Amino acid sequence: MASPSKNHGKVNFPVSPSVGSPPINGKSAPVRDRHIKIQNLVRSKGFITIEHLAAQFDVTPQTIRRDINILSREGLIHRYHGGAGLPPSTENVAYTQRKVLCLKEKEQIARMVAACIPDHASLFINIGTTTEEIAKLLCGHERLRVITNSLNVASILAGNDHFEIIVAGGLVRPRDGGIVGPLTIDFIQQFRVDFGIIGISGIDLDGTLLDFDYREVRAARAIIDNSRKVFLAADHTKFGRNAMVRLGSIDEIDALFTDRQPTEALVEAMNAGDVELHVANADQGEDAGLKGKK
Repeated sequence: MASPSKNHGKVNFPVSPSVGSPPINGKSAPVRDRHIKIQNLVRSKGFITIEHLAAQFDVTPQTIRRDINILSREGLIHRYHGGAGLPPSTENVAYTQRKVLCLKEKEQIARMVAACIPDHASLFINIGTTTEEIAKLLCGHERLRVITNSLNVASILAGNDHFEIIVAGGLVRPRDGGIVGPLTIDFIQQFRVDFGIIGISGIDLDGTLLDFDYREVRAARAIIDNSRKVFLAADHTKFGRNAMVRLGSIDEIDALFTDRQPTEALVEAMNAGDVELHVANADQGEDAGLKGKK
């Protein structure tokens, strides 16, 4: 299985899904399109009322309330009395909720990432529900050596007797089994591996990588700095999402694996950084992105 290269052709994708496309994640094309536009309005204005949105899209207030509830559950906007605003940049969605959020999309992303990891490789895998799905798909590989700061990832991979699993020391977060702190960073910095696989809480439109926990960001930063190739796995809900801690820039990774075409601005930032893009086919879970030159 070949790994991607940063030396590849440039790509540009449309921002919105096509009207004739089939339902994705339970949403028809018109609903998906309206949800994307609601997110864009909230980002541009900061807060917008239900009445304004209902008039804007020529639908009932009840329909807008349902839209806001769905987008709020997905962590894309925040529901307020009488309208919707930006989600808080200081607090992530609860782990139990993130486990089931966009699960199908995370599974598609995991298949793409796992297909790019050869047998006998060494890897870092960090904290996250998407990286947990990737770990499940890696269990069919042979002779991997994995360093992780996630107890959940370690537990998943421990099912393969031919893997060598190394768990970083540090402070364990009860809510998600993540391991963080100075000891974690010192431990990660002792290694140099073939692939670093990371997740992220948000990707700003200019390509800035964002997260909520400063300690988790420090660990992810160490993974980026000590990996020969860095793969970022992020579903579409991370595009344009706010979080207060800066990890780095999209041009510091080698490939982005996602389930939906990013915005034009983000694609331009990736092109400028020579970052390879892999987009899953929403229906079949196949890689529909432009592959780089081998």
